[in-house]
Amino acid sequence: MADTVSISQNVFLLIIAVIALVAVIVIVLQWRRVREAQSNVTFLEKQAELKKIELVERDLESKRLMENVIPLPKDQQERLSQIRGETSKMMQKVGFLHSEINERVTRLETRAEYEKLQKLLDDIEKKEAEMNKKGKVKGGK
Repeated sequence: MADTVSISQNVFLLIIAVIALVAVIVIVLQWRRVREAQSNVTFLEKQAELKKIELVERDLESKRLMENVIPLPKDQQERLSQIRGETSKMMQKVGFLHSEINERVTRLETRAEYEKLQKLLDDIEKKEAEMNKKGKVKGGK
């Protein structure tokens, strides 16, 4: 009997030890995952910070370039202004042509829809005429 109690106590202690070992392993794995996640977050924060610094540096460089505009000779300034004017005119033409294309597409779609409806109306009128003829024939008999 003492042997049975001793064996059952040893089995009980062994089960508790296994459960404790599994719990420790789970805790260590979870702790490791948390540490990895924290290091990933820190890495991403540093990366975002570097991107911000890079953007500020680019902005400052572009501002510096804008402030240090090299004066162009008169003929180049005139050519540049002529190019800008031509570009503006071309953009206006593109806008006009785009609008015209949209209008024509709308008109074509409307015409196609009108023709479909006209054909449908003709078909309906033919069917009505047939029905009227059949109705008179049946009524006459």
